Amino acid sequence: MKLDITTYMDNFLDKELVKKYSSRKEEVFQKLDTAYMNGWLSPDESSVDEILKVRDKVFSHSKCLVVVGIGGSFLGSCALYSMFTSYFKKQDFQVIFAGTTLSSSYMKELLEYLEGVDFSVNVISKSGTTMETSLTYSAIKKIMEKKYSIEEIRNRIIVTTDSVKGNLRREVEEVGYSSFVIPDNIGGRYSLLTPAHLFPLSFCIDIRELISGYMEGLKLKEEAFSYAVVRRSMFDQGKVIENFVTYENNFYYYMEWLKQLFGETEGKNGKGIFPSSMIHTRDLHSLGQFVQEGNKILFETFFKIKNSSSCFIDGKELHPINLVVEDSVIAAHVSGGVPCVVLEIDEVSPRNLGEVSSFFFLVAALSGYLFDVDPFNQPGVEVYKSEVRSRLNSIGEKYEK
Repeated sequence: MKLDITTYMDNFLDKELVKKYSSRKEEVFQKLDTAYMNGWLSPDESSVDEILKVRDKVFSHSKCLVVVGIGGSFLGSCALYSMFTSYFKKQDFQVIFAGTTLSSSYMKELLEYLEGVDFSVNVISKSGTTMETSLTYSAIKKIMEKKYSIEEIRNRIIVTTDSVKGNLRREVEEVGYSSFVIPDNIGGRYSLLTPAHLFPLSFCIDIRELISGYMEGLKLKEEAFSYAVVRRSMFDQGKVIENFVTYENNFYYYMEWLKQLFGETEGKNGKGIFPSSMIHTRDLHSLGQFVQEGNKILFETFFKIKNSSSCFIDGKELHPINLVVEDSVIAAHVSGGVPCVVLEIDEVSPRNLGEVSSFFFLVAALSGYLFDVDPFNQPGVEVYKSEVRSRLNSIGEKYEK
């Protein structure tokens, strides 16, 4: 991984702002090192063997794993699963990510599909009461009860939840499902190296390679702080949106994961940079005009993949053309007054994405401290939940959280 925060950025930066925020390095490092919710800085790898054991058990009797979770319980694993599985080739074993919508048409089709396939379920929720998760899990269990015996169901449900409390933990204790723990000192959006994501990802990648890369990324604390300083300085200069840009379609959910990471980490007390994303060259033909000549409220972070699969069209290799387009767009946007950061990755591999992901954890947490907010809570999320709870209760529908 190579980060360039100077070539296309220095001419836009207010050096006094950079100096101001750079002077806070020891302060924010100390806050991060002593934070209660910093368990992701030293992840527990002891569950890996059990994860692989349960995975092999699922392989032995199922053709599909349904992962039921939302937000931090789904985006990380969905992002990497999408990245490391084929665009079009039918997988011998399929992972479906559900529990992310209340759409009745989606749910109807999902349940109808599961009636005709041998499947297992991994339900992920720390509290066990998240509405979308609970509703989806309940509906899927009813399908299982029609298809399988009690013993088969016991072997096909895997629960990832709190270690001692919550509805799902009680269910594990009563029924005897296989289960994994979400640590108390790691929040959902920072949970990539917990079983919440490692278990689903074990069906498509070498999770030990992911872990190895992740640990390398944690060493990039100085580089992450420099990037955080640039972001904070950009905000003070009126750049209130960071647009993450990829030229690889299979990075779509990775961009969605970054949006949650930065949105929930910084967006508090009227502060924070709004995270957006684009996939090029597609979005050049829809939003490129705005970026080039519109309101100068954003800066961009480009993902550049140095090496990719070979594909020749009319005797010309396609990936070098893709890179030329990316460099051209960066140059054009800079000339139009849009500051740019470039993050180059040698190739898309579990190890490299592990490194990039822990690096972004560091950037987000350090940026949160530079905004003088708690990087690890999300009180605003509870506002809509409270409103939903009130309205459902008023019509006689129970909703706990």
